Amino acid sequence: MPHLHAQFVLFDGFDPLDVVAPFEVLTAGSDLLGGALAVELVSASGPGVVRSGNPRITLTATATLDPDAPGYVVVPGAVGPLDGDPDAGVETIPVLLGRFASSDAMPLIRRALDNPDITVAAFCGGSLALALAGLLEGRTATTHGLGIDMLDATGVNAIRARVVDDGDLISGGGVTSGLDVALYLLDRDFGSQTAHAVEELFEYERRGTTWKTTGQLAA
Repeated sequence: MPHLHAQFVLFDGFDPLDVVAPFEVLTAGSDLLGGALAVELVSASGPGVVRSGNPRITLTATATLDPDAPGYVVVPGAVGPLDGDPDAGVETIPVLLGRFASSDAMPLIRRALDNPDITVAAFCGGSLALALAGLLEGRTATTHGLGIDMLDATGVNAIRARVVDDGDLISGGGVTSGLDVALYLLDRDFGSQTAHAVEELFEYERRGTTWKTTGQLAA
């Protein structure tokens, strides 16, 4: 039986690629490890259909986000127009992320961040939403290049890197960085052979150097 969970947090307007790509990476890794991870879609409100930011795609949460379950809590970003009039009902990415940042999911994610048995992984707008909710002040993280300045303005040590490892917080840049974050988690926690096997299966190699808060620059 799996003893670790990988909970992907769905919210209205989420980016499907932020979910499906790393979901498949962690599922493949779990299969190679004999079912070490229970990979699942969750939401703050419990089981049910959740609409993505693409009107043609929905996913179904099968459980409520559990901040006490050891493993990973994975936070995707949003997809939608960058510009538009919110007063006219246009759900821009900033509107979707702001709504998520003030949602019932954030107290649960805060508890997950406080849980030593959980690593929170967020990428693209997901890490920005956490920062807007005040969960990442004083932490080191990254997000999509378009949101780096806003991330920095929330009190985060914003780093322009593909993947940033800040201990129990792993963050990634733009949308496809979810693949890199998931592969990095497999490498970090289960070994390079597992990560490499999944890379071979998907014919994809991780990009860039992971920035870590450990170590120092040369004098």
